Amino acid sequence: MKLLIQPGAGIEPLLAAISGAKKTVEIVIFRFDQKKIEQALGEAVKRGVSVQALIAHTNRAGEENLRNLEMRLLSAGVTVSRTADDLVRYHAKYMIIDRRELFVLAFNLTFLDIERSRSFGIVTRNRSLVTEAVRLFEADTQRHPYESDRKELIVSPANSRQQLSALIKSAKKELLIYDLKISDQAMIRVMEARAKAGVNVRILGRITRKIPGVMVHKLAQMRLHARVIIVDGKKAFVGSQSLRELEMDSRREVGVIVGEVTIVSAIHKVFEEDWALTQQEMDATSQEDKPVSKVARKVAKAVSREMPLVIPALTGAVEEAVGGKKDLDINPEEVEDILKVAVKEAVAGALRNVVEKAIQENGSPAVEKDR
Repeated sequence: MKLLIQPGAGIEPLLAAISGAKKTVEIVIFRFDQKKIEQALGEAVKRGVSVQALIAHTNRAGEENLRNLEMRLLSAGVTVSRTADDLVRYHAKYMIIDRRELFVLAFNLTFLDIERSRSFGIVTRNRSLVTEAVRLFEADTQRHPYESDRKELIVSPANSRQQLSALIKSAKKELLIYDLKISDQAMIRVMEARAKAGVNVRILGRITRKIPGVMVHKLAQMRLHARVIIVDGKKAFVGSQSLRELEMDSRREVGVIVGEVTIVSAIHKVFEEDWALTQQEMDATSQEDKPVSKVARKVAKAVSREMPLVIPALTGAVEEAVGGKKDLDINPEEVEDILKVAVKEAVAGALRNVVEKAIQENGSPAVEKDR
């Protein structure tokens, strides 16, 4: 069993697996912009490997990209199937190589998820897990009903609510969670009960209501895309489903519960590092110098004053992108994430330029040191 940690692992493990495939590659895609993976799938076909892609029938703001991907993969000789529309969304991300190796991913095959977001993936050759994933792939490809046969493979809506609730209830000392937004009230009550029982519950992400004794921080430094639950340092869930009613009961999501010590320990280590970094940033923010706070407030006011000037440019950009499409479904959270990264980079660049200019003009050793 192997652990993929993003950012860091990149796409190389996926490329190596596809390049090493001898007979089959079966891959499920929700979002995709990785040309190298697309090329690797085409090269596998040329080697005589049977490549089959199951592509989501829709996603917010990206359906046209999915349809274009379908056409390109078909042209490359890949067998392409489209998910059914019986569930609200098919959000699972996984890949099976030669029906011997399973990649369960919490991240999409996109630059944003892989290079700019905290996320994880599990690679396993556990025969029963691989067999169950194949059974799921075949059911969804052929649009047949699926019922779960394995507790370790977490599939929404088949068994995720039952298995994730049982996992959280099993916590005796510590419960660590990465989640974009926890909102399922039944799951929140289970966490509340664990906290009352003295379990140390910490969450990196968001939750819709406060739980006494539970600490919740927004991940610092990078975007969060992981869905992870770590219990007592002994078991960990990694998958595509958040603890939200929709994602457990009405969407196709896939994850896995692992108990391998080295894997769980590695995930636990990353969580503690992220928690410490987040805590440091929060402490630094609360203790920052007043002059810096004044600068930040002035910048915020300046940005807000300039917003009316931004609107015409935004309007033009949207009109150009949308064209005549009336039913374009835009994902506000994804747009927000992209804009946050762009604004942070722009402000950081501007700040560096101003500081460097001030140093050059003043020639002050004290200023240089503080920089």
